[in-house]
Amino acid sequence: MTKSSQPTLADIRKWPATVSVALAAQALGCSKSHLHERIKSGDSPVKTIPFGTRHVVITASLLRVLSGEDREAA
Repeated sequence: MTKSSQPTLADIRKWPATVSVALAAQALGCSKSHLHERIKSGDSPVKTIPFGTRHVVITASLLRVLSGEDREAA
């Protein structure tokens, strides 16, 4: 995967348990600022964990959304 390309589900399955909002946004096909706003408003399609002053995205949640398993959150 190159930095500019969108990761595949196979790529994401190899990611660590949590990833940055920027990386999750790339996988979702949106900007990191958009995903940050959704997290801030409580309307994020993926589950996050507050980590100090930032959030990290749970990779399993990201996979569920992208594979269509998590219809309620999408």
